[in-house]
Amino acid sequence: MSFLANSLHVAETRDSPNHGDRKAGRVDALILHYTGMVSAEAALQRLCDPASQVSAHYVILEEGGVVQLVPEFRRAWHAGQSSWANDRDLNSASIGIEIVHPGHESGQLSYPPAQIQSVIALCKDIVARHQIPRQRVLAHSDIAPDRKIDPGEFFPWDQLAAEGIGHYVTPHPIEDGPRFERGVHGIEVEKLQALLAMYGYGLRVSNLYGPRTENVVRAFQRHFRPALVDGIADQSTIETLRALLAALPR
Repeated sequence: MSFLANSLHVAETRDSPNHGDRKAGRVDALILHYTGMVSAEAALQRLCDPASQVSAHYVILEEGGVVQLVPEFRRAWHAGQSSWANDRDLNSASIGIEIVHPGHESGQLSYPPAQIQSVIALCKDIVARHQIPRQRVLAHSDIAPDRKIDPGEFFPWDQLAAEGIGHYVTPHPIEDGPRFERGVHGIEVEKLQALLAMYGYGLRVSNLYGPRTENVVRAFQRHFRPALVDGIADQSTIETLRALLAALPR
């Protein structure tokens, strides 16, 4: 179906057939992805291919152009199997933005400045129109930590936060201290799991630092403590998490 762009920042619309009815009444989350493909055109073709069963509301090109593929009132298929704060249908509750970037394996560890400026402008518009809380501007890796790593630890979340987009604190410095990693169990692991779940990560409190906990910690680090992404909960990771929880709106 043809549609009118939802944002003044859109330069082009293309019709993706990959969408459906929203199952939730209100959009209250914004999910950022990277395309992880060799080119923008390859990504656009896949997001508009009915056989792929994937889409997003917006694609932001390397030079900053914005293409809209799905109208905002429709449920785009970008989040997949995911969860955040007890929400198991992020597609229905969110708007998805795909940022053209070849991905981790390409070795490219930055986003072009013009592209990030467009990300900021579009996010500001979407967040304002839908009144999306700062703590609900999320990475794909936040909502699917076992299978996704985008938009990556090199995505400038701090730059977005300086513009009022997303929830962020200055990461606690990396320093010596207690470290929790896979195989450890006990009350301190249980406390860590409870804090991560309280923030929104889909993690069961079990007191065992297993693969799921490691993946969630790694996702947390990609977003909030990007200097070292190793899945080990050191003091820097834990103190950054505590600071984020303390900074949540009451």
